[in-house]
Amino acid sequence: MKLAAELLNQSQDTRGPLIVVLGASGFLGPAVIDRLAGLPVRVRAVARGASPVPPRSVAGIEGCRTDLARPGALAAAVEGADAVVHLAAHAGGDRSWRAAGEDSERVNVGLMRDLVTAFEGRDAPAPAVVFASTVQAGGSGDHPRAAYARQKIAAEELLREATARGTVRGVVLRLSTVYGRAPLTGSPGRGVLAAMARRALDGAPLTMWHDGTVERDFLHVRDAARAFVTALDHLPHLQGGDWSVGSGNRVRLGDVFRSLADAVAERTGRPPVPVLSVEPPDFAEAGDFHTPECDPAAFGAVTGWTPSVPLHEGLDELVAALVAAEASTSRER
Repeated sequence: MKLAAELLNQSQDTRGPLIVVLGASGFLGPAVIDRLAGLPVRVRAVARGASPVPPRSVAGIEGCRTDLARPGALAAAVEGADAVVHLAAHAGGDRSWRAAGEDSERVNVGLMRDLVTAFEGRDAPAPAVVFASTVQAGGSGDHPRAAYARQKIAAEELLREATARGTVRGVVLRLSTVYGRAPLTGSPGRGVLAAMARRALDGAPLTMWHDGTVERDFLHVRDAARAFVTALDHLPHLQGGDWSVGSGNRVRLGDVFRSLADAVAERTGRPPVPVLSVEPPDFAEAGDFHTPECDPAAFGAVTGWTPSVPLHEGLDELVAALVAAEASTSRER
């Protein structure tokens, strides 16, 4: 791993540039910190909860526990930053992005506004800001977007305007569906694949709100984390743009759910649970029946980044982690 000489030389501190990770204790945050740990940098891991620290690290890593939604908290968190990896997001309640509302607006849009304001008029080189967005924010817009995607679009525009003013050097990474077992924490996250794997382990059928032909691009969490560090290494060629980041392979949800059922069956010795089509609930949205566009070719051409974790490998790893967690919980009872 390396980091752009420009960023390394920008820092006024002999210990190396300061990279602030917002949302460090979430699903993606620990994976990004794990990648940064091998670089000659300082990392400030910002989150409401405790952030994991790699056992052996080249980087100097400090934790910063705070509620970024509080007035002034974000400005304090990014004080002295040479770069910010903005992963903080509010996806709502049990229904994830479907529940995005006032609280989500404050986090998903308001934090970007606070971040830009914190760097206005700063007597230092413009910091890099790499922002985690979603592929749901791209495309032709020929179908209604969920509130979460609309909020990400608004945050992207704030970052784009600040980059045009020279306040920051912003890069938007529009991620496809991120899944997998996260480094440091081992967390499988709350995404659709983790949810379906848990259902299969419980012996429940895996349900779809369509005929299974809707497609998704699944990006392993380790590959997603590597994309953020790669973006920091290619700032001059990426800043001001939005870049799709995914595996480049779209798969039918029906096929991947059946693969999950088979993987769980192999681990447990039980027959695979059925995969069923059911009537969609009232809160289903147009995006549930739409295949989002995600072509990572442009990002790869500029940076050389390519995904490294095949879906079958990531699914097996995910199921193994859940089986191990279930066994550990059973032993503790």
